[in-house]
Amino acid sequence: MEFPMVLLRLADWVLYQLLANSYYRAARKMKSYGFHFGYLSSKPPPQPSSFPSVAKYDFEGRESKTLVACDIHRVLLRSHSFFPYFMLVAFEGGSIFRALLLLLSCPVLLILNHELRLRVMTFITFCGLRTNVMESISRAILPKFYLENLNLHSYQVLASAGSKVVFTSVPRVMVEGFLKEYLSVGAVVGTELHTVGCYFSGLLSGSGLLAKHRALKDYFGDTKPDIGVGSSTVHDHLFLSLCKEAYVVNNEESKNSSGSVMPRDKYPKPLIFHDGRLAFLPTPSAALYMFMWFPFGILLAIYRILLGVLLPYGWALSLGVWSGININIKGSLPEKSEQNQGVLYVCSHRTLLDPVFLSTCLAKPLTAVTYSLSKVSELIAPIRTVRLTRDRTKDGETMERLLREGDLVVCPEGTTCREPYLLRFSSLFAELADEIVPVAINTHVSMFYGTTASGLKCLDPIFFLMNPRPSYYIEVLGKVPKELTCAGGRSSCEVANYIQKELADALGFECTTLTRRDKYMMLAGNEGIVKQDK
Repeated sequence: MEFPMVLLRLADWVLYQLLANSYYRAARKMKSYGFHFGYLSSKPPPQPSSFPSVAKYDFEGRESKTLVACDIHRVLLRSHSFFPYFMLVAFEGGSIFRALLLLLSCPVLLILNHELRLRVMTFITFCGLRTNVMESISRAILPKFYLENLNLHSYQVLASAGSKVVFTSVPRVMVEGFLKEYLSVGAVVGTELHTVGCYFSGLLSGSGLLAKHRALKDYFGDTKPDIGVGSSTVHDHLFLSLCKEAYVVNNEESKNSSGSVMPRDKYPKPLIFHDGRLAFLPTPSAALYMFMWFPFGILLAIYRILLGVLLPYGWALSLGVWSGININIKGSLPEKSEQNQGVLYVCSHRTLLDPVFLSTCLAKPLTAVTYSLSKVSELIAPIRTVRLTRDRTKDGETMERLLREGDLVVCPEGTTCREPYLLRFSSLFAELADEIVPVAINTHVSMFYGTTASGLKCLDPIFFLMNPRPSYYIEVLGKVPKELTCAGGRSSCEVANYIQKELADALGFECTTLTRRDKYMMLAGNEGIVKQDK
């Protein structure tokens, strides 16, 4: 009976807000702003500020001060609208249909005020969403987009203070994990969502949308925080007036200045792992383009898969490039010195298609070994694939047998990494072969990622090939000198570390000691091992 009551409450609230309250507020705004249509966008009209800009902030002696930030968008983030982040949650946590519904609501959102807009986006995004799914999204997907959109000036001001508190009107569950994990914020006060069991109802809790100036008073009582940072809108001025010292972020200056963009080398924490399918920030226009492209992308992915499965190497390569795949090949085919053993190609790992593209570019059949591969990927793979068991002895015997039969491809990282880092290399391959050829592989996509830690892996190749112009960079390095292999007296770990460094230098990447287990524990909360029933 609880769910029907929730629907009745929602219908009653929508009718009241839309038919009565919204018309009155809209009339006042039209009169006040003189039909200023810019107000209908997500960016409020600029207001003259009596507070200095963050550019005039003095960084010295702030370690013992308490700083409060008034919201995350327009202050800590350079974006004026939080719509793209709701879209990310709807697409990655809900479904493509939920994301489409959110996009179709844009015309309605444009005529609503800030409070109603947040309520509608929250309902569409969160209604029926599991709470643990939102926890996963806030941990594995959203931080990447927050970091890329972080305002450098605002972050430097925030990082200078000893104690930090952020007040935000957006749902707390969307920002708390990022603010605490990456920006070292001590407390986050935001809008709370109503839940029914382990599901979100899509409604706000009884306290409603957070009134930031009231929340500031409730949190600090009669004590005034030392420093306040907010936007130049009139709504934030009341909040900033409650602080001893206040600064504003000028949104127009931040938007037009490249100095406010956070460079990767200044990220609070290195961004090594992240999940999700979308490779772009889904603003309304970008999301519209994505949905328009989606049916064409599916047909194009099927066409590209058929090219690799049915046609010879030369034709598949030529027609693949003609279909929009950008392939950059460097290096030459190594000569084989031992007649009774194949060449071992050691690759950096970006997608499941790495061995396929390598085999096509070299125009020779290769065998790929993998720890986990879906049945669908095995069926559509144009090359031979062999599963490993994670038993070092058995896997070693399998790889030795395969090397006697022909050339072999191995990705010793054991899993993919999207960012410019190389994970720790397993040393097993170094014990099995003396003819080792490192292959530096990198990819670039503009719309969809072809890897996932928590989604359906069988769709990984399809999503990669759905990109309008996916890019593959393959550089075949020289054969490892025999004196640097195990046959030359080196240990397997030394050989693995040497090859990792050679590949990192070729790609401009950074070596790490992180493993597959570290990736899956962070992104999916498990060790990335699928247990099969005996």
